[in-house]
Amino acid sequence: MKPDNFFKFNNFRREFPEFIYENYSVLIDNEAIKISFTFSLSDKYFFKPTINIPVKKIFFPENMTVDILRPLVFNIGMIELISYWKAACPPRILIRPHHISSEQIKWWKKLYFLGLGEFFYRNDIIVNQEDFVDIISEGKDKLEEQQFNLAERMIVPVGGGKDSIVTMQLLAQSGEHVIPFVLNPGVASRDCIKTGKFSGDGVIEFYRTLDPALLKLNDQGYLNGHTPFSALLAFMSGLAAVLTGASGIALSNESSANEATVRDTKVNHQYSKTFEFESDFRTYFHKFISTKINYFSFLRPLNELQIAGIFSKYPEFHRHFMSCNVGSKTDTWCGRCPKCLFTFIILAPFITMDDLISVFGEDLLDNAELKPVFDQLIGLTEEKPFECIGTIDEVNIAICMILNQLRNEKIPFLLEYYQGLDQFKVYCKSDPQTLLRSYNNKNFLPDRYVEMLKSAIL
Repeated sequence: MKPDNFFKFNNFRREFPEFIYENYSVLIDNEAIKISFTFSLSDKYFFKPTINIPVKKIFFPENMTVDILRPLVFNIGMIELISYWKAACPPRILIRPHHISSEQIKWWKKLYFLGLGEFFYRNDIIVNQEDFVDIISEGKDKLEEQQFNLAERMIVPVGGGKDSIVTMQLLAQSGEHVIPFVLNPGVASRDCIKTGKFSGDGVIEFYRTLDPALLKLNDQGYLNGHTPFSALLAFMSGLAAVLTGASGIALSNESSANEATVRDTKVNHQYSKTFEFESDFRTYFHKFISTKINYFSFLRPLNELQIAGIFSKYPEFHRHFMSCNVGSKTDTWCGRCPKCLFTFIILAPFITMDDLISVFGEDLLDNAELKPVFDQLIGLTEEKPFECIGTIDEVNIAICMILNQLRNEKIPFLLEYYQGLDQFKVYCKSDPQTLLRSYNNKNFLPDRYVEMLKSAIL
């Protein structure tokens, strides 16, 4: 927590009354599509983030025109701007490239507020959805829905984690024409795509750069924190679909993402992975961009424990996947963060301890230094870790499954500690099959995939 940030917040809002979405550009040639945005803080600081998209053979040339791409690029700018707005949180956002309706303004205001829930909470900034910002449309030109040429293809965003691997593999095995989509590809995502037998020309890649001016402001003490990255990925996936002529976008967000990070609040690190956001995004996309592209989460009916069970059946990926944000740049599991410990726990009921240790480098359940993180994961604190992890119930059930499998073997430190807690008394009386056989009906999964997904968890 940073108690002085609310004071900074009010001072910044007086100093910078406006954040301006000035314009954007799209340049297309045979090699790449180059996109840039221009934002400003009250005409004092200017930001020009970019996106570079190498042209691939799978692209539909007839969809590669500035007019066709304009609605998606403009909306990518609408979500991209929040990374820069949050530096000073001006009370007004001026939208100049195009006219947006009052309905759109209301939609964006909700996304900004809930998507920045963690940012406001961790910076001790007290605001409400109605008053935290005014969005003012100054543009005259209204964007119209474009007609795209589409085919039976499916965009699958791949970040190198277990969830997207499960989606990619199940859909590919069903005969779906899968096109992996990667943003700023790293070693893990490239290795997972290669292991899944997808070639370079069958993969779409976006390269996004932040303006260094933002990083300088952060170094100078301007506000910083989490933004709804998955909302940015949603709009970018739409652009990827248009470029490749894909009629569907299959996300890998599970039902577990719906649980709040802070108990009894709407503060959720994973807000833009929730069913609520998915529903809102589908409504917005169909009304203001296109009704022809189906955006849905393939794994929404499932929980993290079920996904871990499916992932365990793909041993060829176990040495390549990566979920640790701390070690992502070096493609290593740091072994000290909540994401590492959660991933270790959720996989342990399905993968042997020897195999897990070979992936993570050690038995994380035998590391006493991880006790504070462990306490957060099992629900002993008001806050879960601010990471993309499963629910408290799922973690506790997984731990009880591990203990049941160990029986007379040596009990690692964190599990021995767990046996003295009330959680052990409660959860180890539960039947794990309740979670392992559950199916969340709040989803937009196309009917043709229902039996496939249900069969995968049996």
